[in-house]
Amino acid sequence: MWASFYAVFRKEVLHILRDTGTVRLVLFIPLMQLTLFGFIDQTVHDVPTVVVDQDRSSDSRDFIDQMRASKTFKIVTLTSSSEEAHKQIREGRARVGVVIPPKFHDRKLRGDGAQLLVLIDGSDSTVSSQALGSINGLVAEDNLPPVANATIAAGLSAHPIILFNPEGRTANYIIPGLIAVLLMMVGVVLSAGAIVREREQGTFEQLLVTPIDPIGLVMGKLVPYLVFGLIETTLVLLLMRFAFAVPIRGSLVFLFLSAVLYLFPLLSIGLLISTRAKTQMESQQMAQSLLLPAIFLSGYIFPFDGLPTFLKVVGSIFPTTYMIRIMRGIILRGAAPLDLWPNLAVLTAMGVVLVLLAARSIRKVA
Repeated sequence: MWASFYAVFRKEVLHILRDTGTVRLVLFIPLMQLTLFGFIDQTVHDVPTVVVDQDRSSDSRDFIDQMRASKTFKIVTLTSSSEEAHKQIREGRARVGVVIPPKFHDRKLRGDGAQLLVLIDGSDSTVSSQALGSINGLVAEDNLPPVANATIAAGLSAHPIILFNPEGRTANYIIPGLIAVLLMMVGVVLSAGAIVREREQGTFEQLLVTPIDPIGLVMGKLVPYLVFGLIETTLVLLLMRFAFAVPIRGSLVFLFLSAVLYLFPLLSIGLLISTRAKTQMESQQMAQSLLLPAIFLSGYIFPFDGLPTFLKVVGSIFPTTYMIRIMRGIILRGAAPLDLWPNLAVLTAMGVVLVLLAARSIRKVA
């Protein structure tokens, strides 16, 4: 028995050590994911904020300085137009808008009860709740001196308005982002075995001896999975709309065009993995190693604004980060292409670059 055990044990250890790609993945992936996810902090900070200062007084400037000092808000625009605040929140450039009305200083001085209007993007429930809590904290702190002196009858107050998801429904927040995550699973995982599967079956060499263009080969590999991804998008949207009652405020045509732009870089990543992997098991492991970082660092579960700078840079590499913003913008905020053009431009650039890299990688394999 012991001789048999030793022989089989030795054979299995040698087999594992020869498969260096799998060994590297098994050892590297847990360490990489632990390092990345250990830095994630759910405390929101540097939330993009637009301030509408219609008073232009010393009191309004003091409150703006208090917002900056809180570290929760990052004031990206200071304007006097409330329409501009609505526009920037709809476009996704700001998550919070604080409107300081005219005669703010005079009402505080007379004790008539000065009031702030707080516009909050409700498409991200975590950010909206923490931003509202921070605003209420600043208001309470501002009211402490008058209460202590007992000289002012009415202090400062905040009137919040939750935009786009006023009920705070979790489904409205989770499902639009889930579409991007599901498409990544389909796009990367399925296409990751496209080349390596043919190599294992011995048909890839036969394909290469034919007069076929590398880019034509890449596109021929991508389009079937692209169609499959669009079918899945349709099914998920139907379930989202009729089973979970999530309204779609934007254009369906724009939504599907965005899905096409999103699937191209995903499928190209899968093909790149397929040209690097030696076996289908290795290709699936490499594809799976991208899923968790893309999910955790894209803003789907944890607020993107709460990530450290290093993790924001890493999260910006994944197409999922931009697609989640697009899906929430179209479905929840009714955003138009011009509102989301920076995210669309990034996805388009990623698609072009990754398709060319996949074609080049196939040439090297050949």
